[in-house]
Amino acid sequence: MKILPFVSASRLCAALASLTLLVSAAQASAADVLPGPVISVSQLKELVNRKQVTVLDTRELLQSDQKTPNYAAGHIPGALPLPYSSFRGPTDNPGAVITIDRLTALVRPLGLTLERPIVLAGSGSDPSEFGGPARIYWTLKAAGFKNLAILNGGLGAWMAEKLPIETASPQVTSSSISLRYRPDYMLSTDELIKRLSGSTASRPALIDSRPEDFFSGEMRHPAAARWGTLPGARNFDSAEFFVPNTGRLLSRTQLKTLAEQEGLLVPQPSVTFCNSGHWSSTHWFVLHEILGQSQVQLYPESVVAWSKTGQPMDKEPSRATVLKRQLQGTGVMQ
Repeated sequence: MKILPFVSASRLCAALASLTLLVSAAQASAADVLPGPVISVSQLKELVNRKQVTVLDTRELLQSDQKTPNYAAGHIPGALPLPYSSFRGPTDNPGAVITIDRLTALVRPLGLTLERPIVLAGSGSDPSEFGGPARIYWTLKAAGFKNLAILNGGLGAWMAEKLPIETASPQVTSSSISLRYRPDYMLSTDELIKRLSGSTASRPALIDSRPEDFFSGEMRHPAAARWGTLPGARNFDSAEFFVPNTGRLLSRTQLKTLAEQEGLLVPQPSVTFCNSGHWSSTHWFVLHEILGQSQVQLYPESVVAWSKTGQPMDKEPSRATVLKRQLQGTGVMQ
């Protein structure tokens, strides 16, 4: 019989302490892989080469009438498809948050875990397109994912650097991940109505992230029941956060300066909204994730849901104007 050597209690404690440090270091290194909520092409290139990240391509898998390149036509090496359309609600309420069961069914086949570094990559075509990756980012973070980033400029920026793309779909092992939405991220229409009916001091500031034509009541989303904006809201078009005529966000310094000039960095709670939680996801991402404004919330269902409640709206046109627009077929975004 082999006799095991005696290990003193002090040595055992030291060994356990060393193991704990190694585990903590490994966890820290995983958390430190992503430099921040926005990642550059050069930063992503290094992570892809070292296979330290999962890239999720938010474009559609295949769409024959789509003029812009899609996932099947070419993507960042190793990228997995997670189309933005999978995160949209029904036609009559496209901003509705998908159920946790539906989200789980989407991410398990991709082998995702809560700790795995994940980078979302859209097409990078323009500021509006950025809302797709931003909404997915918000949804994943609300579900407990910890290491997330968005590729600034998307696939367009990647290809502009003449970096390789591939058409093959990687094979991955499914995960058994369990998810749960954080209550502090889930701002429903009923909850917002309740908060706005409270005392003036407790009401959140409302920021309409849409282009000015929507805010002023000149245009409306086809699923919205009425024109106009939420009562007391102010307007800041989320496209202002981008380098003009591109899908690239301004630098953090520029974003902070802009937010300060526009009075967006305030200590009071604020709620950002748009038509269906698309443009406002960008607004939330910039203020909450990049600039650290933890009091900012996203109202995902936005004007489409609010307009059907019978609650007051500002800048709502007269009945005569509404009738004229309906007869002429104008004022509705197609």
